[in-house]
Amino acid sequence: MPKKRLLLIAIGLLVLQVLFYYSLRYFPAKVESLYSTGLYPYIAKAMRFGLGWLPFSFGDLVYTISIIMIIRWLWLSKKGLISLSRKRYTQLFLSLNIIIALFHCMWGFNYYREPLHEVLNLENDYTTEELETVICQLVDTSNKLYDQLQPVDSLPVVFNRSQSEIFDLAPQGFENIDHIYPALSYGNASIKKSLLTMPLSYMGYSGYLNPLTGEAHTNAWINNFKTPVLTLHEMSHQLGFAKENEANFIAIIAGMNHEDLYFQYSASIFALRYCINDLYRHDPEKYQSIRPLIKDGIFRNYQELRDFWKQYEGIIEDVSQVTYNAYLKANNQPGGMDTYSYVVALLVNYYK
Repeated sequence: MPKKRLLLIAIGLLVLQVLFYYSLRYFPAKVESLYSTGLYPYIAKAMRFGLGWLPFSFGDLVYTISIIMIIRWLWLSKKGLISLSRKRYTQLFLSLNIIIALFHCMWGFNYYREPLHEVLNLENDYTTEELETVICQLVDTSNKLYDQLQPVDSLPVVFNRSQSEIFDLAPQGFENIDHIYPALSYGNASIKKSLLTMPLSYMGYSGYLNPLTGEAHTNAWINNFKTPVLTLHEMSHQLGFAKENEANFIAIIAGMNHEDLYFQYSASIFALRYCINDLYRHDPEKYQSIRPLIKDGIFRNYQELRDFWKQYEGIIEDVSQVTYNAYLKANNQPGGMDTYSYVVALLVNYYK
């Protein structure tokens, strides 16, 4: 087959793939039944069973080798993309077709599933009064958990457990909520510290799921209140909740239903931070009236997380966040990172 014709076929297949994935946003019920609650749970459990036993991230090794191979490939092309031959362009587009198809088949179709509020029969809007009511519940819960974990009112709750210990405990949270929705049944674990923690930190990421291996990863340097809920968040991605806001909500529910007090506290103040920030945007005066009711030590926990990220701020993080925002918009999240506020709507309507 002539090289030019093969190149055109490769480009045409890529265009057809993109159009097909775009069209899926109009058929969420089909994606939900056929893939997210149909085929995907078997794929996910098989990947976790197959790679979960490895003490290191197989996916990170694949990423590292792939980056090295790409750099080598560009180097062999001398002047880079400008000087690529038709043969190499064909290789490039064929590779893109394979990678994008694998991404969607192994996990990516979950971006087009039904919104979580519809799956759980919840509304997706709320009033300021309803938000305030849920915040009062979260303040009460968070303060009580704080008192059980930290006797000194002005100090943060200390999280001394290693991430490995947290990984072992985390699945219990999902065991206590699988009655809410069958898809929350977790099974075999595959949670690991990222081998790429240094670049991950400078990019501003707490963790990620490798969609091609099913491995959940955490930033190995994070050791504060967010660690338990972060672990649950990445596990929620493994269960097929691709959207960040939905994974946050599932992580909060799993954490607050966990038997361990540290998991409960992590999830509770994580939810509280989302809600009080939202209240501040809608009604600063009400926020100011509620703020004194929250233990000072809880805000110290928030500050610990801000201090952690402050040391890695810079151009790398800025570029990474812009890129990730574009990625979210390309994967059926039109608001990009702004859609994270949807977690507040889920929380308010779940707890009101």
